[in-house]
Amino acid sequence: MGSSTSAKVAYNEEHNLYYKEFLPRSPIESLKGMIRGSRATRARKNDELLHHAGFNVPVNLAWGSLSKRREYLISQGVDGKGITHWLRETLANRTGDTLALRRQLLNELGVFIGQLHATGFIHGDLRTSNVLASLHQGRFSFALIDNERTVLMSPPSGKLLLKNLMQLNMLLPSDITHTDRWRFFLPWRRQMRDLSTLEARILAKESYLWAFKRLRKKGLV
Repeated sequence: MGSSTSAKVAYNEEHNLYYKEFLPRSPIESLKGMIRGSRATRARKNDELLHHAGFNVPVNLAWGSLSKRREYLISQGVDGKGITHWLRETLANRTGDTLALRRQLLNELGVFIGQLHATGFIHGDLRTSNVLASLHQGRFSFALIDNERTVLMSPPSGKLLLKNLMQLNMLLPSDITHTDRWRFFLPWRRQMRDLSTLEARILAKESYLWAFKRLRKKGLV
């Protein structure tokens, strides 16, 4: 299905199963793994923590070690398509009922991510392709994938909150308008009751500026 320098992924459509093989990145990583657990172990434990907190995540069915310091994880797939797919394809037409669904998606996504952060979870890579959405009986439900770098801290780090919001803001202007970004941010902010008004404004502004700086660097805007 896909691969990188750090992992290989395969998908069995018939059984809706994912196989992820974690490739060693450096000798230092093995030493870190002895202290905080390997990437596969962290992914499995973080999925369990998120599940027990009420968040939808993949169900891990099997895991183990391979030769040459490799590990694997076999997981049941979760329903839904990535937020990027919804915005660019499923809800690309911005008229009528489709436009209303786009706005509903962003509003309910803001509530979901706000609840995630308010619970103390910071996702390690909160790009919109790692948040899956499905529509059932007029309401969106969400799931989180690639949770190996997720951390739980109370209160959540402002720096890490900023990073997560920046990652979600890495959508192109052709994907969502500036007003759409507020449709996500305002319900997110309502879940974050411990944030002051000033802190919320700083997070909104800086996450947007950081995301667009990265998009410009990539030549996308």
